[in-house]
Amino acid sequence: MRVHIADHPLITHKLTVLRDKTTPSPVFRQLVEELVTLLAYEATRDVRVDKVTVETPVTSAFGVKLSRPRPIVIPILRAGLGMLEGMVKLLPTAEVGFLGIKRNEETLEPYTYANRLPDDLTGRQVYIIDPMLATGGTLIDSIDYVFERGATEVTCVCLLGAPEGLAAVEAHVAGKDVRIVLGALDEKLNEHGYIVPGLGDAGDRLYGIAQ
Repeated sequence: MRVHIADHPLITHKLTVLRDKTTPSPVFRQLVEELVTLLAYEATRDVRVDKVTVETPVTSAFGVKLSRPRPIVIPILRAGLGMLEGMVKLLPTAEVGFLGIKRNEETLEPYTYANRLPDDLTGRQVYIIDPMLATGGTLIDSIDYVFERGATEVTCVCLLGAPEGLAAVEAHVAGKDVRIVLGALDEKLNEHGYIVPGLGDAGDRLYGIAQ
């Protein structure tokens, strides 16, 4: 597994505002979109392309275009929806699927309650987006889901991660083509499985409604 932790002052600045508990939901949503667009530059570094030739007003020029089959972006419901617009700004031709995975607050184990994905992901590059990599359970379940359907490589984009969750994902996906892109790696998980210092419940802060 490959891990990239962003080191850029703009990313750190936006994360700082996201962490602030007084930041209102509309500002939080806008910052998440901007932050994901910045992270997406790194996340899409290995996106597959084909060489092409185009005619400029002056002469021929060599370039590239995204290969087929097109990549697929999968936000994890519900908080991952807040990251979707920032991701598809860079990949407007990508397909979008959805996974609904919720964590049991007592056992901290994830369970899947919604699936809107193609049955066959053979040969597809998959981008899973979820704000928080906490225990790692949700991400592990999502990664397994897409590999079982034939995906060949998976890139996961998260705003924040905890060392415990990152280690759990790495141990689980050993030998598979998985890449994790994080805005920051925080200190630890607390006794409730939340990232410290973190930014609270991303879904609640995005939409203002506790579920």
